[in-house]
Amino acid sequence: MAMRSLTAAIAAMVTLVALPAGAQTADAGAHGADLSGVWTGHRSPETRSFGGWAFHEELPPMTDWAMQRYETAKPTFGPTSVSVADTNDPVYACFPPGTPRIYFHPFPMEIIQLPGRVMMVFEYDHLIRQIYTDGRGHRDDLAPGWMGDSIGHWEGETLVVETTNFNDKTWVDRRGVPHSEELRVLERIHVNDEGLLQIDITVEDPVAFTEPWTGQRFYERVDWTVEEFVCMDNVTFLDFEQDILQFEE
Repeated sequence: MAMRSLTAAIAAMVTLVALPAGAQTADAGAHGADLSGVWTGHRSPETRSFGGWAFHEELPPMTDWAMQRYETAKPTFGPTSVSVADTNDPVYACFPPGTPRIYFHPFPMEIIQLPGRVMMVFEYDHLIRQIYTDGRGHRDDLAPGWMGDSIGHWEGETLVVETTNFNDKTWVDRRGVPHSEELRVLERIHVNDEGLLQIDITVEDPVAFTEPWTGQRFYERVDWTVEEFVCMDNVTFLDFEQDILQFEE
């Protein structure tokens, strides 16, 4: 028994040494908040008419460059929505939705807190977002990505996240608002007094927007399990749309 205890202690010490140096300082005792668990979207009555596809009912302050792109978008949500058969929404071609658009898809996510990082496991398309909190900076050896490169730190019980290094192939929301590779997303994530996970988001992109703008998303903790979700092809969505249109009570 003593040998087993000694072996376990050595293993724990090896694990600690193996962590990046920042992981042993940036996270240790730096957060008292428990964000872990499975969360599902929570919309207030005043946002239900648009909250499933946009942060605000009105458009964000777009540049001419962005407005030209927006006018060519054919979303399936919002005032300019079209049918699935006519859409050019990238997600219907099974591409990742990007950040912060991922928050609009009505599927749960699980937050897992580990030394040096926070993981968001989204049921939608089984996407995993890793937010490193071990003191590292953004990587400079990555090609522009769909979900971006996320770096975080704790301010008390609030997780502060900066995400950069995006490609320009995703939309900011589900109604087709575009962005460039200069997109920068800032998030402040905490559990509020009502027990809801509150995500305060600031969107910056000097190419697409004339000024930074903000939005919020709320989630409630649920006793669920994140299941498998796989995007197969556009036919999946076409069949679903037809079932809805042909539904009879």
